[in-house]
Amino acid sequence: MGFAPVVAPSQGTFKRGFGYGFGGALGAGTVLLGLSVVGSLLTMATFAGISALVDGATTPSADGTSYETVWGSDDASKTLRAIDVRGAIMAGGDQGMGLTQATYGYEVADTIDQMTKEDADGLVLRMDTPGGTINGSRAIGEAVIRYKERTGHKVIAVVEGMSASGGMFAMAPADKIIADHGTLVGSIGVISGPFQQYKDVKAVDGGLLGGGVTTTGGITSEYISQGKGKDFGNPYRAMTPEERKVWTDGLAAEYAGFTSWVAQHRKIPEATIRNDLGAHIFDPETAKKKGLVDEVMGRDEAYREAAKANGLDPADTRLEASTMPGFLNSLLGAEARIYGQAPAATAEKGQAVRITSVICTGSPQVLAWNGPTTQFCGR
Repeated sequence: MGFAPVVAPSQGTFKRGFGYGFGGALGAGTVLLGLSVVGSLLTMATFAGISALVDGATTPSADGTSYETVWGSDDASKTLRAIDVRGAIMAGGDQGMGLTQATYGYEVADTIDQMTKEDADGLVLRMDTPGGTINGSRAIGEAVIRYKERTGHKVIAVVEGMSASGGMFAMAPADKIIADHGTLVGSIGVISGPFQQYKDVKAVDGGLLGGGVTTTGGITSEYISQGKGKDFGNPYRAMTPEERKVWTDGLAAEYAGFTSWVAQHRKIPEATIRNDLGAHIFDPETAKKKGLVDEVMGRDEAYREAAKANGLDPADTRLEASTMPGFLNSLLGAEARIYGQAPAATAEKGQAVRITSVICTGSPQVLAWNGPTTQFCGR
């Protein structure tokens, strides 16, 4: 019986095997890496394409904000910039996001202050607001004054629904105010509250299904505090005459500032504002007769007038407005709202929207406001 010789593998054979294996792995890795890069580029291109489809034709500015044409031709050589003042006017964006639509006065003022003479050939305030906080409203009006002084351009306010109370405060310094047909203008006044009082309280329901107060007697509540008037606004006791006077005097001071502001910028005697206009709200024709607006025009005519006021040819002028962040920007973390405007109130499935705006919650404050807050506060 014979035996086959055992032959040890040579060193060269091992090197070749290792080389082939390593080379194959390296090649496969290179191919996978290439496919990954191509896939990433295709994904980015796809997202960019979707973003373009979602966003439509927009014009990016130097600060990254995109604008779209809302009136006029896209290829017009002259541009007017639209700033929207819609919904409740609050001061800053940290005042809650419980409103379905709102304007942050400080952010709008920042936006206007950043505009240079070269950014646009004029400014259009598009108004549809019942008013809001005094500081937020006044911030917009003061920014309008600074813009006019800085650029020499005209500012035209166009009322497209309502411009009441704080809205009047914000748009009063405009060079011209135009009201669309069927709009409401006015309400030059301030309001504060509500101050609630529950007499003969029997029970306070703090249960899961909501809070309520039974006032058939038996239980009362009070605050123990230090400092005269510290618990002012306590709903479980009546307001004292002194507290009422202090608060009324504060309202009177704010009202005096409001009437003086409108009188200065609308050239209406302050006595006329106090004794004739009062805090009433008017239709556009009556508002024109009383000097609160300059013209009553439809939307297209109003924008044409805004162009003419700035010495521009309406046929060669377009009105541009900020656009919402696009699909790609939102995907990468951009906040889904236009700077200066509050997003719509949203909630997780099965949960109620929590109303957090200072207009709806917290202690009473002085407001330049027309009408109830129910449409914004959900109550």
